[in-house]
This record gives sequence, C-alpha cells and structure tokens, in this order.
Amino acid sequence: MWPLYAAGFTTAFGAHGIAANLGGHARGAVTSLLVLGGLLALYDGAEVVLKPVFGTLADRIGARPVLVGGLVAFAAASALYVVADSPGWLWAARLGQGAAASAFSPSASALVARLNPAAEHGRAFGGYGFYKSIGYTLGPLLGGVLVWAGGLQLLFAVLAVLGAAVAVWALLAVPAVPPLPRARQTMLDLARRLADPAFLAPTAALAAATAALSVGVGFLPVSGRAAGLGTVATGAAVSVLAACAAVVQPRAGRALDRGRLTTRTGITTGLLLTAAGMGCATLPGLAGILIGAALIGAGTGLITPLGFAALAASTPTERLGQTMGAAELGRELGDAGGPLLVATVASLTTLNHGYAVLGVILAVGPFLTAVRRRPAGG
Repeated sequence: MWPLYAAGFTTAFGAHGIAANLGGHARGAVTSLLVLGGLLALYDGAEVVLKPVFGTLADRIGARPVLVGGLVAFAAASALYVVADSPGWLWAARLGQGAAASAFSPSASALVARLNPAAEHGRAFGGYGFYKSIGYTLGPLLGGVLVWAGGLQLLFAVLAVLGAAVAVWALLAVPAVPPLPRARQTMLDLARRLADPAFLAPTAALAAATAALSVGVGFLPVSGRAAGLGTVATGAAVSVLAACAAVVQPRAGRALDRGRLTTRTGITTGLLLTAAGMGCATLPGLAGILIGAALIGAGTGLITPLGFAALAASTPTERLGQTMGAAELGRELGDAGGPLLVATVASLTTLNHGYAVLGVILAVGPFLTAVRRRPAGG
C-alpha cells in the first residue's frame, strides 16, 4: 500500500504546491484572477478528459502498468518547465502534469480497492486520503519555501524527482493485479450504471468537496496576501485546510467500517461544514481564513473516504478502474469548475462574493437530497 499512498501524495503535493504559489510567483504568466483560475483549471481539465479513458485502460490491461506509466509521464512533464522557464511552457507543463495524473490517480484508487477486503475499504480509503491530505498540507507550505528559495523552477524540479522515485518504487513493490474477466458492456449498460444513484450521489459529493478544496488552496492565498500575509505565512495558513482533512479522513473511514457512521450522514455533514467554511472565508483578516480553511478541511475530510468507499461497494470488481475513473471525472469537474466559478464571480464583483456563491451551492446539495427522498405527501 505504501507506493499507492506515495502516488496519492505526489498528485496532491504537485497540484496544490503549484496552485498555491501561482498567484504571485509565475513571473508574468498570471495577469488577472481569471487567468489564475484558468491555470488552476488546466491541470484538472486534462484529467476531466482522460481519467475515464485511463480508468477503463486499467481494467483492460491491469492497474499497475497504468500507475507506473502515469508517474513517469508526471516526472517528464515537471522536468519540462525546469528546462524551459517561460509563461507558455508553464501552461504546457501543467497540462502534461494533469494528463499524467489522470493515468496514475484512478489506477491507484482501483488498486486500493483491489488489494483490500470490502470490510476494510473505509480504513483503506481513509489512509489513502490521509496521505493525499499530507500532500495538500505540505504543498502550499513546502511549495512556498521552495519557491522562495529558487522560484517555480525549483518546485517543478522537486516534483520531477518525486514522480520518478515513486514510479520506481511502484514498479518494484506494487503487486501485479491481473485484470478480471468482464462481461460484455454496451454504451447503454455503462450509461445506466453511471446514472444509478449509487454512483451519482457519492460522485456529486466528491465533486462538490473537490471544488471547495481547489478554491480554498487557490484563492485563500489571494485573501491572505490582501490581509498582509507573506508567502510562507500564507502557505501555512492554507495548509490548515489540508491538515484538518488529514486528521478527519482516517477517523471517518474507521467509523464507517465499524458501523458508527453512515455514508449519507457523513456526506451531508461534510457538505454543510464545507459550506460554512466558505462563508467564514468572507470574513476579514487572518481569523476568517483560518476558520474557513479548518471547516473546509474537516468537511472534505468527511466526504472523501466515505464517497470512495460507497463507490467501491457498489461496483463490480472487474469495473473498478472504469468506475474510479468516471468518479474522478466528476471530481475534476468540481476541481476545474470551482476555481472558474469563483474567478468569474470575483471578476464581476469581489472574491468574497465568489466564496459566498460556492458556499450556497454546497449548502443546497443536502437540502435537495432531503427533498428528493421525502415521501410524497409527507
């Protein structure tokens, strides 16, 4: 499991370490909040297109080769910006990193499910989410230190080395899990399976949580700089978000496995906490940033392991890669859509209005679910 945890750490550290430091350190590449939103969404946009493709490929040829190949490609894309430091190559490197992550991220999720019994999926996905959250935590903080010491090029160089090292580790330590025989599936069969509430509900929750997480990492530093915080202090403040998610995820997974928490209750609570965090982010000064980050982290920490465990429980084993890839597509739509939504609203009004709009959307989700489940005439 350790190389899979390391793969989760790599994608989280790379995505958020760079995202948290683009606003003030991209040397002319970021000229407005809308451009910043585009750069944040580019990584995830590549994943939106490719994750279902690589998830299906993992089911067909096995998840391990897709995992290793994606890590190698991530290292190569990171090295690209180290060699060619310019605004145009920054966009190309982020696109390459996103395409590579679309291969190794759903493959790692599928392997987490395949290598653990169903009764321990909560714990397994909680642990996987914990190490991803460590990546989210260290990304803004350590990323800020690296950018302060050597610019974005140093951060990309560290990511290139990290991706290559984890690829070698996975090649040597992850067991080969052969693909399972699969019944023939038509496009109609796939559409029915993806339209099932057992898939849609956890995927929508994961998308909402990821949207909030991406906005928090990408835009709370902007609020921090407006409050007079420096680079390292801003990174440390935003890292509170990921630290709270890291603490909550393993506990939520264990509570699910032991029957002390249901997916519906946990996910609903998580969405409401995350919405409250967006509201707190509109408060002035450092206190609003810290409280908002803590609530967003706790909310996403509840949603993530419960959502993935629910998906694994409702999916045939031979289709895990496809399901995880499709679910990751939903997450990346949130990851890309969240920053674009907030950036668009902020460009027309203020950043606080952007936080507020996303917060309302998050809070409405549990309400709509409750209305839909309410018996007629009740």
